[in-house]
Amino acid sequence: MDTPTLWVQDNGQPVTCTEKLRVLEENWTELHDVVRDAFEDAVLMGVNEQAMRDTLMALVASLASPKKGQAA
Repeated sequence: MDTPTLWVQDNGQPVTCTEKLRVLEENWTELHDVVRDAFEDAVLMGVNEQAMRDTLMALVASLASPKKGQAA
């Protein structure tokens, strides 16, 4: 999956700050590589592919918002 070309803020507007876009792209690339490696390792060690996908999606769904305590 390619890096998203549009990052949307809470107000619906796109992120346009060059520095923020650079950080988002770097984070996306790093995350993609780590998740791909973990997925491939798990499958090659015998974990069911769908079970691993479900586990990874559950991990993302469980992430706490860094805005906790702030109005969303």
